[in-house]
Amino acid sequence: MAQSRHEKNVQPSMLARTEDIQQQIQELSGRDLQLWSIGILIMLVLTSGLLALILPNLVWAQRVIRVEQAYLPQLFFGLISLVLLFNIYLLTQKRTLNSTRHALIRELVLNERLESLSLIDPLTQLLNRRAVNELIPREVARANRLGSNLTLMSIDLSGFRQINSKFGSLEGDAVLAEFARILKSVFRGGDVVFRQGGDEFLILMPETTEEQADFPRQRLHREVEQWNLNSKKDFEMAFTWALASYVTGTDADEVLRAVDRKLYQKKNKLVPVF
Repeated sequence: MAQSRHEKNVQPSMLARTEDIQQQIQELSGRDLQLWSIGILIMLVLTSGLLALILPNLVWAQRVIRVEQAYLPQLFFGLISLVLLFNIYLLTQKRTLNSTRHALIRELVLNERLESLSLIDPLTQLLNRRAVNELIPREVARANRLGSNLTLMSIDLSGFRQINSKFGSLEGDAVLAEFARILKSVFRGGDVVFRQGGDEFLILMPETTEEQADFPRQRLHREVEQWNLNSKKDFEMAFTWALASYVTGTDADEVLRAVDRKLYQKKNKLVPVF
């Protein structure tokens, strides 16, 4: 339970940090544009001033502004010096902004990589319970918004504890990995397969009714039977399953509770197992 609370706390903090970094990068882009705008404006002002001193007749027609010849080189080089100093400042600020931007991008990439890894079960390479909490509410909200179908299938590996205790945890891990491989081969690309923990799996099937979900369930049975024929193990792979469809107006927790309740009833023989 403590671990579950820790996972729930870590995930939002990672997402919040990712959003914060993206916001900072956007702000840097705005500062970059502002810096270049100021630079262009100052260059225009300096250029106008220089032209006004050298070519007064072009600016004020017949009016002639007399400037001592001795001061012209000083004014000219003074303006050039200001331009050079400003360019140095501009380049320094640009380098600082680029350095900050690159550091933020590196942190963003690392944060997203860690976020991605935190959603993957290392043994089966399926999405984990943390991903369930992240993705299921989104899909439920989408189904509610579009009025589309959504079905969850909960699966429990039957007899897994006995396999683990009799043949060891390595063999148990191998069974989990094999079952995960079968799940990924059976369900279509639009479906999402999760390992909720232990020997429990969850499949999210958008745009699918319970009747339609029975087709992949039958394929899964056939694949497991084929595995049992080919494996030559001293045990057989088996599973218990349950389905629950999203009902308009309910939330993600209600759908998850419904499918968990149905699976519990089947495992405890409270309803017929098909």
